This record gives sequence, C-alpha cells and structure tokens, in this order.
Amino acid sequence: MGERRPHDASGDICVIVPTIREYECLREYVANAREHGFDVSRLHFVLVTEDFCDVDEMRAMLDDLDVSGEVFDGARREEWYEANDVAEYGHVVPAASHAETSFGLLYMWADESFEYGLFIDDDTLPHDDEDYFGRHMENLAFEGEIERVSSDESWVNVLYQNADEHGLYPRGYPYSAMDETVEMDTVEIESGEVVASQGLWTNVPDLDAVRILMDGDLEGQAQTRTTADDFGDDFVAGRGNYLTVCSMNLAFRREVIPAFYQLPMDDNEWEVGRFDDIWSGVFLKRACDVLGKRIYNGRPLCEHNKAARSTFDDLHNEVAGLELNEHLWELIDDAGADADDYAAVYDAMADRLADGEFDEYRNGAFFTHVGEHMRDWLDCLDAIRRTPAVADD
Repeated sequence: MGERRPHDASGDICVIVPTIREYECLREYVANAREHGFDVSRLHFVLVTEDFCDVDEMRAMLDDLDVSGEVFDGARREEWYEANDVAEYGHVVPAASHAETSFGLLYMWADESFEYGLFIDDDTLPHDDEDYFGRHMENLAFEGEIERVSSDESWVNVLYQNADEHGLYPRGYPYSAMDETVEMDTVEIESGEVVASQGLWTNVPDLDAVRILMDGDLEGQAQTRTTADDFGDDFVAGRGNYLTVCSMNLAFRREVIPAFYQLPMDDNEWEVGRFDDIWSGVFLKRACDVLGKRIYNGRPLCEHNKAARSTFDDLHNEVAGLELNEHLWELIDDAGADADDYAAVYDAMADRLADGEFDEYRNGAFFTHVGEHMRDWLDCLDAIRRTPAVADD
C-alpha cells in the first residue's frame, strides 16, 4: 500500500476530493468530462476520507466509472506516510478536517508525473453547459488581456461584480476591508504566469457564519443565493491585493505546492477552524506577487449545494480565528521580498509567524503554531523528494 499510485495510472491531473458524505458527486464530474470530450485518462482521483466511511463503496464507484483513482482513509494515510518515510510529519495533516486536502498535495508531490492538481468539494456539481476540467486547464494556460481588480483596502472581493445587488462578501474576507473602493483596468498575462484557477460558485455562496446570520439563515446556508448572472468577465487581483481563495473548485500547477499548504485547523487547542484554504490563499497570493505569478478567478462555475447545518456550529468553529484573520495578511505582507522560489517565500512567511509575538490577539499563539507547521510542511516535502519511489509490484 505504499506505492505512489497504481502502475496503470498515467494521468497528469490529480483530482483531490475530501469527502465523508456525498462522494457520488464525482459521477457528475466524470460525466461532464466525457460529454465535453475531455480526456478522462488525464485524471487521477484521490478521495481523502475517514475510517468510519464506506471506503469499499468509494472504490467501487471509481471502478464503475472506469477512472484511475485511490481512496485514503485515516489508516491508509498512515500506511502511506510509513511507506514514504515521512511518518514523523503525519501531524501536518489534521484528522477529520477539511484541511486533509493537504494529504492530496503530499501525494501529488511524491509523483512527479502530476503537473496539475484540482480540488473539488463533495457538496458541489459542475454546470452542464461548461467543460469543467477543460476550462480549468485553459485558465492555467491563459495568455492575453484580462481584467485586473484592486481596491483601496488591498483586498478584492471575488463577488464584487454584482455586489451592489447582493451585498455579499465571501468567507475569509476581512471585516476591516469592507466598503472598499474597487478599481478595474486590464493587464496582459504571459504564458505560464497563471498558476491557480479559482472557479466560483452558484446557489449557496461561500460565506462565514457571521454573514450568514446577518442574512437571516440559521441552517448555515444563507438566504441570498448566487446565479451565473452574478458573474461577469474572469479576472485577476492586482499586485499587493489579497483575495479569498476557496478550495471547493480550484485548479493549480504543481509548482505552487510548497506555498499552498492547507493550514492545520480544527484539531488544535485554540479550536481555530474554517480558515485552512483562506489562509493558504493569503500565503499563495503573497508568493505569486513576489514571483510574478497570477491567480485566475471566475469560470468554470460550480453549483454549491451546502448541506443544512446549524449556523451556530459554524460560528463556533470560526469565532476563535476571526480576529487572527483580520491581521494575518498584514503580518506577512512584506515577507520574502527577495525570494526566488515558492519554498523560499513560504519559509520567510513561516518565520514571520513562528518567531513572532502575538500576545495582543486572542488566540495569538495559534499564529506561532501555524508557523511551526509551515516549517514542517517544507521539511516534509523535502523528505518526500529524497525518498526513492516504491517499485510497482
């Protein structure tokens, strides 16, 4: 069980799906690929799940779909760590947390034939009229003129295009950066400059619990919904501007993995949760600005069908980190300015957090905890790179 992946799998796109519930959504994504003529043999699915889930049914689904893929519950992840000589770093991926997507990144890193990764959440579906995988690959290969968005608050609301109508700000957008003045122009993008493609979402918007409560919804979903009409042209955020990066519908190039660790949430003494992808996006955007790269935003859209759950449960998971989220971006905003690769930028940001003093913030010690885990992430990647591949049987 320590193989990098089955010997008959040759795809260059690793599709990472954290799931404990609605894994059957993959049927719609595979159907979309086939209907639009996308080469399904390029896709290798990695389902990251838990020991209490029906792993056999997940494997049976992959077989029924006739696609390449593997399923990793907690026990299988432990076996993978042992087989790849990184058991000492197993703590970088928290148990029973959405941040388990980081295991998929480790899995990708161990197999150099993966050129691209793609995160899909199990409560989403593709839009039938759009080539989901093809559009993400087109975005990553994009070159030409595109809309550039910035603001006087150094933050871009990815839902800005119809904000005058719906008034929404996505999960992770700092409260102190609201009521911003949006500025738009165009910029010329070179080939290879786009390293991540963030697809946005219709139906249930990705909001935090405070904003959902303000929208009058007690079931964690928000009363205000989004449609395809709420989204205009695709765009990038200007240099020096941050944006929320949600991992429910996101493609990326292999090269960003050192700076794209999905942060350790939920399983910590401060009970900070729900910012794994948000903070990873802050760090990735800083790295992109230093290295001259871009995050592409817009299509392909996905339909987000978030299950009903108590808004107050989400609030409990978020409130411990709300103050920290207001300040994280400021703390790393000038880190790694002279770095020449992702790992070097990330190491500088890790030092800023691990060595800092944050007593003025409630739960400020969590920043130190995150910085230490960021260092361990880089060490784990180095260890994987030094480990020879396990031979196929």
